Amino acid sequence: MNFGFIIPHNFGLDSPKDVVDVAVAAETGGFDSVWVNHHVLHAGYVLDRLDDKPYYDALTVLTYVAAKTKSVKLGTTVLVLPYLNPVVLAKTIATLDVMSEGRMIVGVGVGSLPEESEALGSDYSTRGKYANESIEIMKELWTNPLPNYNGNYYSFTGVKFSPKPYQRPHPPILVGGQSMPAMCRAVVHGDGWHPIGLSPQKLEDRLKVINRLLDQNDKDSRYFRISLRSELEVTDRNYEGSASTVGTPDQLINKISEYERIGVSEMVFSVSTDDVPYIFSMIEKFSKEVLPAFKK
Repeated sequence: MNFGFIIPHNFGLDSPKDVVDVAVAAETGGFDSVWVNHHVLHAGYVLDRLDDKPYYDALTVLTYVAAKTKSVKLGTTVLVLPYLNPVVLAKTIATLDVMSEGRMIVGVGVGSLPEESEALGSDYSTRGKYANESIEIMKELWTNPLPNYNGNYYSFTGVKFSPKPYQRPHPPILVGGQSMPAMCRAVVHGDGWHPIGLSPQKLEDRLKVINRLLDQNDKDSRYFRISLRSELEVTDRNYEGSASTVGTPDQLINKISEYERIGVSEMVFSVSTDDVPYIFSMIEKFSKEVLPAFKK
């Protein structure tokens, strides 16, 4: 089991140093990866939470984190593809993958805020088709010496693209979302699936769908990554609620073991607060009291 930690660049912290320090602490504590969220504008629930406090740009933050860390993987959970030009995005990701010597994990999704989509000039109703084409374009640019593409949104030929990513054939692409279209997108276009907050029982039900889709598309489930995002809280007393990764160290070890049993290979944790000392305490508790059970 691999473990990731989402850094709080999206919680209005005045000091960007605090954001980066969390990433460094996660690496020092033994986490395998650090992750960033992605929004461009404060709209919907983001506006409600932050008002005019900062939400730092995802890939800019990740670039700075890459320079301040040594080996931890660098993930996005998730880039909202309909907000982005896929050719420009392919360039940015390839550059970051090369400069970090192959540490990128590319989590992508379609977005869920119509007001943000509208403000960015993106058609919310066709965001799934745009995302599919975006993934195809990035793969084409990353893998083909003479990239060529003719789509509904973008077309190009007679060009070259460099640098190619450090990872070959390209950084892993994990698709977020829990709807049937999202799961189909993960299987057809991605290298893995990145759902949020599902209990072991609910996840196991959806994995039956994922495995059926893999069979239908002649893909081997052994090479398809299941990366679950979940809220983390390490407590001193037994937790009786249904939250997936809240509880004592022993409860968390048992729950994570259950996820591992049903096919999860990566847990990506968020601690959703602007309380930086509390975030550090969760990293420390997990690193000392839970992680060793899986890193023998």
